Amino acid sequence: MNTKKAVMLGVLLAMSIVLSIVESFLPTFGIVGAKLGLANIITIVLLYTFSEKDAFMIVVLRILLVPLLRGFNLPTFLLSLSGGMLAFILMWSFRRLKIFSVVSVSVMGSIGHAVGQIAMAMFILDLPQIALYLPILIVIAVPTGIFVGLTGKTLSERFREIYLYE
Repeated sequence: MNTKKAVMLGVLLAMSIVLSIVESFLPTFGIVGAKLGLANIITIVLLYTFSEKDAFMIVVLRILLVPLLRGFNLPTFLLSLSGGMLAFILMWSFRRLKIFSVVSVSVMGSIGHAVGQIAMAMFILDLPQIALYLPILIVIAVPTGIFVGLTGKTLSERFREIYLYE
């Protein structure tokens, strides 16, 4: 890996960590588990500017580092891990199909995050009724995924200019 790429990936990792932490301070308006998914803006940038391997590495590092910076809580970590991994898998899969827009890929990641977290919550709490909450989270996931996708698309274009043309 060359120095320029390592620096860019380091900057993107730092941005994703900051976005994740900042988002934790934003109000959820009474809807538990509803978030904008700001850190996924960086995942979009990585998927569309760098390699899938680089994107995966940064997502995993963010999921591991944020709890270390904020104070480790196992259930919260497991929810973040399951949501983040399913979101990445869906975004990676839909990106590879090459027929979906950046926004569609982002929406799938947003929905995947909700599904992953609900599945883990059902497992942790041994409470299958939590699945009834999934439609609410999916309704919220669509507009947040659109926002993240549009923002990620714009930033991807800027990062490509910086990364590829300097």
